[in-house]
Amino acid sequence: MPAAFAECYDPTGATHGIPTYPWRLAPDGLATRRQLRARGLRPGGQPIAAQVMFRSRHRKTGVQVAYLYRVDAARPVRPMTSRKWGALALAMLARRTCPTCRQDAGYCIPTSLGECVTCAYPEEQRAA
Repeated sequence: MPAAFAECYDPTGATHGIPTYPWRLAPDGLATRRQLRARGLRPGGQPIAAQVMFRSRHRKTGVQVAYLYRVDAARPVRPMTSRKWGALALAMLARRTCPTCRQDAGYCIPTSLGECVTCAYPEEQRAA
């Protein structure tokens, strides 16, 4: 048994506090938030049932964790109401509106610039 598998396999939860499984070896009946959402479900306030651990070069600890929830205790996703759709449309409009020229840029303005590309680089726009 490889060392990585041994450190991630703890079905009783003695080491990590909750049952822990290696990547792709979780038992049936458990799913991550994304997997629940793909099935049209949400955790619905239930506690975390287990976790999946896997190595990651992008994390400082070298290990990434995904929490698992019971599929049988999950609830259906709440439908979007007309008010929620309206609020989402206004939020997206605010992300597309340039604070400098107050125009709808047609794309989400990058937070690194803080304004539309035309306002951020005016000398390049005149040359073109």
